[in-house]
Amino acid sequence: MRKWKTVSAIDVGTTKVCTLIAEVSDSGQMRIAGVGVVPSKGLHKGMVVNINEAKESVRESVKKAEQSSGYRVDSAYVGVTGRHITGKNNRGVVAVTRNDRLVRPEDLRRVLQSSQNVKVTGEQKLLHLIPRSYAVDGQEGVQNPVGMHGFKLDVETHVITAAVSSVQNLIKCIRGIGVDVEDLVFEALASSEAVLTEDEKQVGVILADIGGGTTDIAVFKEGSIWHTAIIPVAGYQMTRDIAIGLGLPFEIAEEMKKKYGTAMSVYESKADNDAISTGQNGHNISYQGLCDIVRARIEEVLRLIVLELPRGEQDLLVPGGLVLTGGTANMSGIDALGRDILHMPVRVGSPLPINGLGDNLTDPAYATAVGLLLWGVKPKSVSSWKSRGVSGNIWNMVSRIKNLFNKPTANQ
Repeated sequence: MRKWKTVSAIDVGTTKVCTLIAEVSDSGQMRIAGVGVVPSKGLHKGMVVNINEAKESVRESVKKAEQSSGYRVDSAYVGVTGRHITGKNNRGVVAVTRNDRLVRPEDLRRVLQSSQNVKVTGEQKLLHLIPRSYAVDGQEGVQNPVGMHGFKLDVETHVITAAVSSVQNLIKCIRGIGVDVEDLVFEALASSEAVLTEDEKQVGVILADIGGGTTDIAVFKEGSIWHTAIIPVAGYQMTRDIAIGLGLPFEIAEEMKKKYGTAMSVYESKADNDAISTGQNGHNISYQGLCDIVRARIEEVLRLIVLELPRGEQDLLVPGGLVLTGGTANMSGIDALGRDILHMPVRVGSPLPINGLGDNLTDPAYATAVGLLLWGVKPKSVSSWKSRGVSGNIWNMVSRIKNLFNKPTANQ
């Protein structure tokens, strides 16, 4: 008889909070049982700025997901972003001292622990320690050294750290409504689970999750993470520029952006009927002016993404090009504009359909939430961990993130 368990994910974004509840069979089959999406309050550029408002947004989102599924959310995988997150590559090395010189799992633990020795300020804590590749006695490119013979074991890792205070505030919002944090996941890593193929990760690709407040970047090469970064420019800044440039309230500017905005060039025939009604006392705006602002802001974001790569290495590092996801990736023509100005392959990445209530979750805006579910259900065995290339805290070599930070109580 097939057994089902539930896995939950909460994407606390700048513009929305999305809670997903999935049923997962013992064979790994997943179906969406509950969805709760509400506008977010109390967040700015991915960070909590008002705990009470943010907590109520999370509460409402979780409640909607629980009502639609009939399940209770006791714990969840939670996405984290913000300028406080930093990523860097590091190396570790240990000697294999047993007489048989055989590499065992405990040697992997030791070498990974040695790679944790990176300089971080007292305000930062480890979020992810991701092994990229191993070397045994100088032989590079080893993906799984267990069972190999050698005297020296090296590992190259990607280390992601986060500000203690920012993470504590986010955890407090989640635990404040009685939900435990199963794991914290950098949002670009979560999104990559939903929209990237293994072939893209192998050949080299940039993932850019353009959300409301931040653009989260993850660069993959040879099947594993190579670089991560956060750009504090995204959909919110575009809407703000539209509001200022066209003299509109922010909410109306957001509506006009979603309804009429495009990154494509506006042809003369289209611009002839230039006036767009905002529905506000007969107030009209210029279609040409709206699209000019949208195009300029998207072009700025695209150029900032590529500037994260070493100059002159784009073609060698990421022949797979750029994959755009997140809510702003819905903008018409964004992929064509990217190909035009960056001279590389560009596509919009959407999550694959999932059975159940997930019909509407193929929108790029839900890449992080769907990716968090996939992160939560993927096997944590050594072999799958090596082949997939990303993992947050295998073998408990690093304490659960919920224990790295002081645990706030629900009545705080």
